[in-house]
Amino acid sequence: MISKSMKATVICSMVLFASCKEDPKTPEKTMSDNVLTQEWTGPYEGVPAFDKMSVDAIKSAVEEGMELNLAEIELIANNTEAPTFENTIAAMESAGKTLKRVFAYYGIMGSNVSSPEFRAVQAELAPKLSDFRSQISQNEALFQRIKTVYEASLETPLEPQAQRVVDLTYKQFEMDGANLDAEKKKRYAEINKELSTLYTDFANNVLHDEENYITYLNKDQLGGLADGFIKSAAKIATDKGQDGKYAITNTRSSMDPFLTYSTERELRKQVWENYYSRGDNNDEYDNKKMIAEILKLRKERVGLMGYNNFAEWRLQDRMAKTPENAMDLMLKVWPAATARVKEEVADMQTVANELGDKITIEPWDYRYYAEKVRKKTYDLDSEEVKQYLQLDKLTEAMFFTAGELFNYNFTPVPEGSVPVFHEDVKVWEVTDKQSGKHIGLWYLDPFSREGKRSGAWATTYRSYSSFEGETNVLASNNSNFVKPAPGEAVLVSWDDAITFFHEFGHALHFFSANVKYPTLNGGVRDYTEFQSQLLERWLSTDKVINQFLVHYKTGEPIPASLVEKIKNAATFNQGFGTTEYLASALMDMKLHLADPINIDIATFERETLDELGMPKELPMRHRTPQFGHVFSGEGYATAYYGYMWADVLTADASEAFKEAEGGFYDKEVADKLVKYLFAPRNAMDPAEAYRKFRGRDANIEALMRDRGFPVTKS
Repeated sequence: MISKSMKATVICSMVLFASCKEDPKTPEKTMSDNVLTQEWTGPYEGVPAFDKMSVDAIKSAVEEGMELNLAEIELIANNTEAPTFENTIAAMESAGKTLKRVFAYYGIMGSNVSSPEFRAVQAELAPKLSDFRSQISQNEALFQRIKTVYEASLETPLEPQAQRVVDLTYKQFEMDGANLDAEKKKRYAEINKELSTLYTDFANNVLHDEENYITYLNKDQLGGLADGFIKSAAKIATDKGQDGKYAITNTRSSMDPFLTYSTERELRKQVWENYYSRGDNNDEYDNKKMIAEILKLRKERVGLMGYNNFAEWRLQDRMAKTPENAMDLMLKVWPAATARVKEEVADMQTVANELGDKITIEPWDYRYYAEKVRKKTYDLDSEEVKQYLQLDKLTEAMFFTAGELFNYNFTPVPEGSVPVFHEDVKVWEVTDKQSGKHIGLWYLDPFSREGKRSGAWATTYRSYSSFEGETNVLASNNSNFVKPAPGEAVLVSWDDAITFFHEFGHALHFFSANVKYPTLNGGVRDYTEFQSQLLERWLSTDKVINQFLVHYKTGEPIPASLVEKIKNAATFNQGFGTTEYLASALMDMKLHLADPINIDIATFERETLDELGMPKELPMRHRTPQFGHVFSGEGYATAYYGYMWADVLTADASEAFKEAEGGFYDKEVADKLVKYLFAPRNAMDPAEAYRKFRGRDANIEALMRDRGFPVTKS
């Protein structure tokens, strides 16, 4: 998933994240000598000075960036000339370059190399940043100019991309309360400031629990674990001052394989409880009361504009349009998913009984016995598959896919030629295979470490635009693979390999952008996951399997018989995967549709899951107290359903490739893929773009077929 908490609004994306040449009409300003505010220098059109980042410099850099940006906005707002697209909208697109550069550093320091010192700065800056955004979104003179340009464009439409920017800009100002009276605007800004602090505190509480709940094992507690995992756990323990022990960290990349393979049931329970209790330990880092406050403030804020609930306000500019449409999709899939869970649990209980384990399947057993069922049913051992999934080879496979579909070539940059923020980070140059044209740089930060938030995500340090001259793209992928012991290969699970491809899909979406204005690099949340989910499909194509899935010791290609088993098991455990996700998505929506007054989060979560008929044998993918997608910012709030919405598009688009003569490498379909689904970003309405690709709207039957669920023709 993309995580850009500082891009919560279009204001941020169009003002903070513009990446263009300086406008000669900007006010005269004196730039400080703070290294984090300076223009990027060096090769590749200039690159961030990641090697010069410091906590000491970041606070003043952000404050300076805000000051400079507000000066630019004031000049636009107070322009005495009649409002036009060029002197208002285009001028806004050109603003904010200094702050955009600063936020490249700020994002890295918050997500990749966080520290207690930086978190203190975050907490101090959060309300200031909220005030900054409010000064823009509530600038009456600025909004009146935007409104004038917007209304004129209704009479005389602009060229398509310019018109799209005008529409998006006006809509976002409107959604941010620009039409409110002075008293309501004041309260709106106050709420945003309160929320900004709550979001920062929420994320930092989860990070605290990830860093401080570690399970240490002795030698006699390693049953079932793979050698590579054991060596990595030993190194992590040693690094933490626990030499001779083995550390299971409180992150998904460590928890998931431990729960899948460990024979120590009580330890599985402990690791499971640590992970699913993040933000829910009834201590000073507990998030439940904070969530209740967030929900109250969100409802109050949208109520100022006359909306009944946050979901109604949020979804108006998404593909779903209404919470009812989103709920309808989820509830169509939910019964099939939970029915499949019952079948999966019955199969697991049978295996447990056959082994004489005398247990009843509990949540900390699900992965362990599911793996045994997989082996029994399909003769498929995930650990065996893992021997053919080397991180380096998977990276090559992604480059191959990008070359086949997008005509891209990835070349490692010379060591030391581009600054990085950690020794683990590697950088590649991206060029066009035929013309050699430079497109950008790809940064990869693959390993888990203290101070790095969990999960996987993609982001950009510079995005493409052309209205003031073409800019190249600086994009990154970030993962949390467990770093191996020295000399050991990085082997990952099939699910982790899929996620790796998924996040690379976001990077390709950045690189292939063909948009004129920075705002158009933004996305519609229930659509932008589609492109990356679609790219996952190339992992299981024959061309990738036959070339890049080779044994990490022998170099032998993965046997055809093992590939056949993988394909046969393609819909295995879909009950678990679909249900744990949907439970989180439904909870997100129901929390925002409920009355937040006097809400008790623990009770609401429990009662909602009971009403839904949530199987007791598995948890939500993200329990409410750790649901950072929804409560450490607003990007996915009432929008976590978007992965399912995107999955419908993904399944349907995949069938377009399957039906084509050349399959997933069909040239004609691939060209349409790039032209209509990747290159436009948000320059075109997503529904229109998909119809141009497919010739019709997507249908849910493709999703049901894809997951092996019963299909009822709609």
